[in-house]
Amino acid sequence: MSAIILDGSIVHYEALGRGRPIIFLHGWVGSWRYWINAMQIASTSFRAYAIDLFGFGDSQQDIQRYSLDKQANLLKRFLEEMGIGKVALVGHNLGALVAFSYVQQWHHTVDRVMAINCPLDYTAISTRMRTAAMPELTDWLGTRSPEATSALSDAAKADMQAITASMAGLHAQTNMFASIRDLGVPSLFVYSLNDPAISIPPQEKTDSFPNHMHQINLENTGHFPMIDNPSQFNRLLTDFLALDSGASPRELQLKEEWKRRVR
Repeated sequence: MSAIILDGSIVHYEALGRGRPIIFLHGWVGSWRYWINAMQIASTSFRAYAIDLFGFGDSQQDIQRYSLDKQANLLKRFLEEMGIGKVALVGHNLGALVAFSYVQQWHHTVDRVMAINCPLDYTAISTRMRTAAMPELTDWLGTRSPEATSALSDAAKADMQAITASMAGLHAQTNMFASIRDLGVPSLFVYSLNDPAISIPPQEKTDSFPNHMHQINLENTGHFPMIDNPSQFNRLLTDFLALDSGASPRELQLKEEWKRRVR
């Protein structure tokens, strides 16, 4: 286990591979652990890091650090301490919101973002997701496969206040995505067609995406596409990371295997 002290608080992380940096940020249910397969794939060309956000996994529990801005500052301080420059960010719901909170403030350090099952506003989060506790959330959103059980084994460590505080932060924000639209950071929004917790944005929202933003909907996956269908998810991840720096993720439409999944 690797850990770093940031402003007096313990932050747990794991790292694999060598090359350009990529950071994986987990969601409301789980920890760094469900990124292991994706990290192994990415590590063939990248230095892949996965962080436990404050209140999750083996990182510090501190109610004063659970806001989206504080979690984004965790990411900033981690990058500074590790000497990481421009970075690719891959985030899953909460992790995607933290990534975009980071982009709002330090977009010049972000090469691209993949946002998985990211709620564009508070109403996109189901009532059950907002109100249930562990282990109900794990039982509801995960499968009973040995792979899923292992990948989500840290979920019970989460401080529920970290979940509610970050959701409240999204509820309070009215302009997060409006404020990042004009920053030019290539962003791929990935949604699972069978996710019961996060609703897919309505057509009018995605139709208004600027050219550097794009959405792909994955078939045969639920809340955790990286666990439910890792081969499909990892193909998309690899293709996205292979795009030239600054290229629009809309270029993924040129790949036949994604055409039928593009909205």
